[in-house]
Amino acid sequence: MNFLSRLAALISIAAIASSVAFAQSSPTSADAAYPNKMIRIINPFSAGGPSDILARIVAEQLNSRLHQSVIVETKLGAGGNIAMEAVARSAPDGYTLVSAATGTMVINQHVFRDIRYDALKDFAPISLMTSIDNVLVVPLDFPANNLKEFLKYAKANPGKITFGSPGVGSQPHLAGEMFKIATKTEVRHVPYKGASEATTALLGGQITMLFGQVTAVIPHLQAGKLKAIGIASMKRSPLLPNVPTLDEQGLSKFESASIYALLAPKDTPKPIVDKLAKEVREILQTPATEKKITDLGMHVIASTPEQLAEVMRTESARYEKIVKAGNIKAE
Repeated sequence: MNFLSRLAALISIAAIASSVAFAQSSPTSADAAYPNKMIRIINPFSAGGPSDILARIVAEQLNSRLHQSVIVETKLGAGGNIAMEAVARSAPDGYTLVSAATGTMVINQHVFRDIRYDALKDFAPISLMTSIDNVLVVPLDFPANNLKEFLKYAKANPGKITFGSPGVGSQPHLAGEMFKIATKTEVRHVPYKGASEATTALLGGQITMLFGQVTAVIPHLQAGKLKAIGIASMKRSPLLPNVPTLDEQGLSKFESASIYALLAPKDTPKPIVDKLAKEVREILQTPATEKKITDLGMHVIASTPEQLAEVMRTESARYEKIVKAGNIKAE
């Protein structure tokens, strides 16, 4: 079952759990007064990236909805771990949140040796925000235009296929590992220090392929500098409607999307979590915001806290298997 389908299947269960939990929770006077001071949303990645953009979209509208200042702060380092650890250790009062991604939510705890937070235990899930499709891209002169031709070339040239990523243990790295397992081809990983460096290497012919976010690689596709082999999703991307999915081309149920969500420190009072979740869902589902996000190449997938918690558990288990199969460790 693909990611969006898994989420849909959780709705009825999560709705029941949410109503029971709401009935069991009674706000304190402090909870009822929330918020009465500035709220910070921590962005673990570079300014201008998806987690930053989403945090700013949400923050801007929370400002007016909650009648309090909501600001975005960038805290870089260690693949997002520095920001996540800082938020995990923050007071659980709803005033420090984090705009998290697949790596920081479900992958890093399996690949980093000295990680000092547990994403499943140290955070209170608030809401999913978006997902972004990944697309398998190759240089323009690569002798294949679709998955069948790609696999034919790969099997005729064992060991010659290399795939780049923003680093060991990154979501695009694990997408490549998933592809390697699913296709039974010999593809060798080449890590870089970021997505732009990996894309530059692909453009320069130093590597053969990479799984890039549609939003990041589409300018190179439109400029005729790269070509797309297939979308790593169960549905075609609205930004690349003529590019078939890998599933359509015979790689059954192959999916590797990047997901983004809003989290708070664990033990944040449930009335505060529920209030934030409700506001975030309503923000993301307004037609103007949904169009803005869709135009950026993302899919809106606002959720309840219970749905997000279940997605984090299932995705963590899925990626843990990939990490173990590839014996992947990040420094």
